[in-house]
Amino acid sequence: MDWIYILDIVGVFAFATSGVLTALDNKFDLVGSAVVGFITALGGGTLRDVMIGKTPVAWMYDVNYLWTILAALILSYLFGKRISKFRRSLFVFDTIGIGIFTIMGLQRTLNVGLDPIIALIMGVTTAVFGGVLRDLLTAEIPLIFRKEIYALACVAGGTVFLLLRYFNANMDVATVVSMVTVFIIRYLAIRYNWSVQLPMRR
Repeated sequence: MDWIYILDIVGVFAFATSGVLTALDNKFDLVGSAVVGFITALGGGTLRDVMIGKTPVAWMYDVNYLWTILAALILSYLFGKRISKFRRSLFVFDTIGIGIFTIMGLQRTLNVGLDPIIALIMGVTTAVFGGVLRDLLTAEIPLIFRKEIYALACVAGGTVFLLLRYFNANMDVATVVSMVTVFIIRYLAIRYNWSVQLPMRR
C-alpha cells in the first residue's frame, strides 16, 4: 500500500478525531458528533476537489475514508474522557491533520497541472477549511481568524515542499520534511505563544 495513501488516512483519522472530540466537549449527541467529525475530516478536501474540477470528489471513490471516520467516532466515544485529560490532545490531532492535508492537497492540485501558487492555496484550503467548518458548527471563532499561527504554518510547510520540488529533491523526503515543518512551527507557536497580530489603530 502506498505510504502517501496511508498518511492521507491518518490525516482523515486525526481530523475526524479532532472534530468528534470538539463536538463531545460541546455536548453534541451521536449524530451531531458524527456530522462534525465527517465535515472536519473531509470538508477541506471536498472543497479543493470541487474547485479544481475533480468530481466526484476523492472520498466518494474510496469507502475507507468513511470507515476511518467511523473508527474515529467510536474510539472518541469510548476513550474521549481519557484523551481529554491530556491538555493538548486536540492540538496534537489538529496539527497532525493540517500537516498531512497541506501537502496532500498541494500535490493533488499540482497533479492536475495548475500553477504552484494555486497549488499552495489549495493545500492550505485542504488543511484549514474542515477546521473552519468544525469551529463554526460548534459556535467557536475559527482558528484561522484568530491571532494564533495556524494557516501560516501551512503556508510555510507548503512553501518548503515547493522549494524542495524545484530543486529536484526526493519527493518522499520533501513530503516528510514539509509535514514536519508544519508541525514544528505550529508546536513552537503554541509553546512560546507566538502570534501574528496587527497593531491596533487609535
